[in-house]
Amino acid sequence: MTSEGLVTTVNEGKYGMAVRRMWACATFLILHSSLFMTPVCAQEDKDNQLNVEFELLTQGEIRDGGVVSNSEWEKEKPEDRTNFVIERSRFIVTYLNKSQLLELRFVPQHQGVWGQSGKGSFNIYEGWGKLSAKCGLFAQIGRQALSYDDERIIGPNDWSMAGISHDVLKLGYEGKGHQVHLVLAYNQNAETIETGGTYYTNGAQPYKTMHTLWYHYDVPKFPFGASFLLMNLGMQGGEDGSERRTRYQQLFGTYLTFTPKYGTFEGSYYRQTGKEEHGMDMDAWMASIKAEWKPTERWSLDAGFDYLSGDKYFAVPHPGQSGLTRHTKMQGFCPVYGSHHKFYGSMDFFYISTYVNGFSPGLQNAFFGGSITPIKDLTFKAHYHYMATATKLSSIDMTLGHVVELEASFKLRKDAELSAGFSYMTGTESMERLKRASDDGSLRWGWLSLKINPTLFTSKW
Repeated sequence: MTSEGLVTTVNEGKYGMAVRRMWACATFLILHSSLFMTPVCAQEDKDNQLNVEFELLTQGEIRDGGVVSNSEWEKEKPEDRTNFVIERSRFIVTYLNKSQLLELRFVPQHQGVWGQSGKGSFNIYEGWGKLSAKCGLFAQIGRQALSYDDERIIGPNDWSMAGISHDVLKLGYEGKGHQVHLVLAYNQNAETIETGGTYYTNGAQPYKTMHTLWYHYDVPKFPFGASFLLMNLGMQGGEDGSERRTRYQQLFGTYLTFTPKYGTFEGSYYRQTGKEEHGMDMDAWMASIKAEWKPTERWSLDAGFDYLSGDKYFAVPHPGQSGLTRHTKMQGFCPVYGSHHKFYGSMDFFYISTYVNGFSPGLQNAFFGGSITPIKDLTFKAHYHYMATATKLSSIDMTLGHVVELEASFKLRKDAELSAGFSYMTGTESMERLKRASDDGSLRWGWLSLKINPTLFTSKW
């Protein structure tokens, strides 16, 4: 029987009026509840969020000319050419609880070469937890990728398939234009003391301890920002006895940015002092400046100069010679854990591989170039670099070579991008002898990569 039939039947009895009042009251309550609850439901903010992404980066490279090992230099030179395909896979799982101000991140990673014997390299790239307070304070602990300023000193170096991450405790405050981070690390090979004690060697990071303080301030209503960095690194050197000790080196400096409407100006200065792991004094510095003019979203021009100090009395050996020189002080600047590929030429001759005798003559890098986006999702870039040592060499010229770099990228779809690049360097005798590079004066390198980065799952509850 329908509700209408029920009401009609009851109307014929003595309780008809009471039933009608009951139905009217129930209808009012239902409508009132609906009207009252609707805006609350619409404004309800989900407390928990879970996001799962997958990243697949596949890259093929062709190199003709380049660095060969010292042992090969003294023998008959092998074919100085190589072709290979490398690949990286990452699962990126992020959880956020807004009411508890809790964030978790877990990123397992596999990387290897196509056809490589075995299973390549599998590791945990990131795995950390972060607790925050409403006042802007936070604590983040675990393995994490660090990125500060332009990533010259500390960055994830994402171009490298392995990347860079650190096992650290990060404490900080962010709010009202101020950012302060304190990063603390203490590394060990294993939890046992049966061998080695507290001596640390051949670990995931070269440092035993790290203490880093970073401060950044953005000026209100003015496009200027300033960062200050102070890093204290404890490095362990020696193999036995009293030589097994921690020596500390300091790196400190500033990074400044000015971003008016049509441009960007960047400048930095850093200095290194203290002692390196074997006890030698350090006194090195670097400075950089870069300007970019971007009148429209479609094209831009940029130019800049990097100067990284070098060791004095640098010996340049001939093939088969050691070229040893007695140094009393390390004066070659090392940009420690930065994304080096971004700054000193994409062929990565500098601050990726070492010089022939372990010391560094420094680097001068003058560059200019630009980018253009002729159509949506397609971008072309071109740059020129002049490379020279910072130290005046005794027997050869300071000029290392001239580099031309071309790059193109095309966004195939929302989660997929195709990129390609080609670099050509005309090297000098200095480059050949300092880096044991190709002796024909020409170095060529090309690459093609596909990056697929979809979001697989998102949930809020």
